[in-house]
Amino acid sequence: MTPLVRRSSPHHALRKVVARGFTLIEIMVVVVIMGVLAALLVPNLMGSVDDARIKAARADMSTLMTALTLYKLHNQHYPSTEQGLQALLTKPTSGPSANNWQAGGYLTTPTLPTDPWHHPYQYLSPGLKHEVEIFSLGADGQPGGVGNDADIGLWDAK
Repeated sequence: MTPLVRRSSPHHALRKVVARGFTLIEIMVVVVIMGVLAALLVPNLMGSVDDARIKAARADMSTLMTALTLYKLHNQHYPSTEQGLQALLTKPTSGPSANNWQAGGYLTTPTLPTDPWHHPYQYLSPGLKHEVEIFSLGADGQPGGVGNDADIGLWDAK
């Protein structure tokens, strides 16, 4: 029997190169490229998230406004500010009467929606600019504000 002789092959040489790993400079170049990409993309993505939240709030308010319109058709008036949006879920027991209140309420959900920042929607009847107003206090949950903290209402829908 003849002993097996290992011959040097191109695959053997390739295996040595692959096993060698990356140099520190190569790794640093990749990290810098990733940092530049993140710096360019993250602000654009964050703006998209904020825009999506504002659009979701307006969609919720539009749905609530539709339910309020149906409430008014049945009862000849909107709920008072004191009765609030809760009048869409449960028949009011005080304030203006709701004699023709629709059994089961005016929303398909058992609870009132909250705005995208998990704050309750605000309701005024009469409103400051319209007969009734539904609005969100924005990201900070406080009246007024600028940017993401600004109040959002159907009065400024775009």
